[in-house]
Amino acid sequence: MTEQQLPAWADPSVSPARLDAQGVSRRGLLRRAGLFGAAFALGSAAAPALASPRGGFGGEDPRLAYLVGDHHVHSVYSHDAKYTFSQQARAAAKYGLDWMVFNEHSNFGHAYHGAKLEHAEILKARAENPRQLIFQGLEWYIPAAEHCTVFAAPGPHETDLLTQFELAYDGKLLGYTEGSAGAADTARNEAHAVKAIKWLAEQRRSGYVDDVLVLANHPLRLGIDSPHEMRAWRDAAPEIMVGMEGAPGAQGAAIPGWRGSTSIRGEYENKPTAQSWSGYPADAFLTYGGFDWATATVGGLWDSMLAEGRLFTITTNSDNHRTVFDTWKNGDWPAGQNFDNTGKLPDPVNTDTPQPGSDFWPGEFSRTHVGVTRYGYRAVMAGLRAGRVWLDHGHLLDGLDVRLKRDCDAGRGVTLGGRLRVRKGERITLYVTVTTASRPNPQGILPELAHVDVIRGAVRGPVDDRDTWRAPDTRVVQTRDVSGRKGTYTLRVPLTAGDESFYVRLRGSDGNRHGAGYLGAAVDPNGPVPHEPGNGDPWADTWFYSNPIFVDVAGD
Repeated sequence: MTEQQLPAWADPSVSPARLDAQGVSRRGLLRRAGLFGAAFALGSAAAPALASPRGGFGGEDPRLAYLVGDHHVHSVYSHDAKYTFSQQARAAAKYGLDWMVFNEHSNFGHAYHGAKLEHAEILKARAENPRQLIFQGLEWYIPAAEHCTVFAAPGPHETDLLTQFELAYDGKLLGYTEGSAGAADTARNEAHAVKAIKWLAEQRRSGYVDDVLVLANHPLRLGIDSPHEMRAWRDAAPEIMVGMEGAPGAQGAAIPGWRGSTSIRGEYENKPTAQSWSGYPADAFLTYGGFDWATATVGGLWDSMLAEGRLFTITTNSDNHRTVFDTWKNGDWPAGQNFDNTGKLPDPVNTDTPQPGSDFWPGEFSRTHVGVTRYGYRAVMAGLRAGRVWLDHGHLLDGLDVRLKRDCDAGRGVTLGGRLRVRKGERITLYVTVTTASRPNPQGILPELAHVDVIRGAVRGPVDDRDTWRAPDTRVVQTRDVSGRKGTYTLRVPLTAGDESFYVRLRGSDGNRHGAGYLGAAVDPNGPVPHEPGNGDPWADTWFYSNPIFVDVAGD
């Protein structure tokens, strides 16, 4: 059974509220097209790939619908979490998620016992929640570095792939954790991480699994993901290692009066250690508007990778282990049992008293929107790989559709993650269709978008210094004040192609907290800023970010 084509009337700019008013919710839209039931199964036909570069000028991407998801969710099959699959799936459904990844922490208990038990529950969760795409994944301890989400398309080998990978390539299980500069094992460990990604790519090429993806998690939480390591992972297999968390989970960590006076959103409360890459400034170990410094800094690490002319997708997620203000606690172990010999925590029990936690439920606060042309597991993976992605916090927007096209062309133009080929000096226009929030978010706040920022950076090709984290020619080139605008509207941003190729990306916020960006007001006059320790109400400081669109400039 193939994944199903979306109907032509699926307008990605229409908000859920407007669709509901017409009797068609997003999921109702997909059901009407016959996308559930038997068609919900795996879909044997591959989803459309990213459009290849065209020989001529211009370009056109298909009409899209956006599916909302979270690739970083934990359950009782992680040694430090507490919820059952059913609890997480119910919460995800309540907050409107279409897809989610259970990526449990790797350890021997999980590899030897938990992964297969987990898979049985995954199958049960898929059956109980037929309107959700539920992936099985793994949180990989990268040799010499931090964590990654690894997940595969459903199929007969999805669990075996993850277990083989866990035992052969996990840094914690192998003892390949050393990553400090000059240490005897660092080069070996970094090389093993590259080998791991290449191994995943080979499993996809051989057909052992239909698809597999890797995304780096909370890259600057500890500062042990150096720029050269991230480039090496990407270059090992760019079709597999597709991006990173632009904003981490644990966004409830600094709710005033909750965890303590030193708490930072994302649990970014760490100071540099011997394992941290020495080239990061001290301010890199904070979040800015809840976003990782690598993403939030205009002209920073993410931009330095994009300035090479290669896509690197950003996401956001819950990293849900323990939900803020939740009253559940871990159950007690039966005599003789532990995580090492079972691979599973006891089911939680309700205490009726708030328990420690930093996270929101999947979809409650952080949302990753992936543009698809078909509904299915591999369609979501194809959308992530293609970079058709935007993200928001606090349900700031109902919808976002971005298109870039030459002024002389008809059609829709190219969208997020895509490439537009133009002539030097040619006029092009960026069309940004915004659908504002139509209903209060889970905190009871009706979000209001205050501004949309257009960020532009020159594309200069591969860098000589693989540890550079600066893109000196990237800056905010335009800010549109959209305060008070409601419903669906389109911003038209004229651009001109100069002598060199470039990219554009978008960002915006509720306008509550901003200031000069990390690299100064001339680069970013109204960017996200860190909150005071212990005083980071996430609902009062919400942002959206989009992936870039690349513009390839040809000579006369």
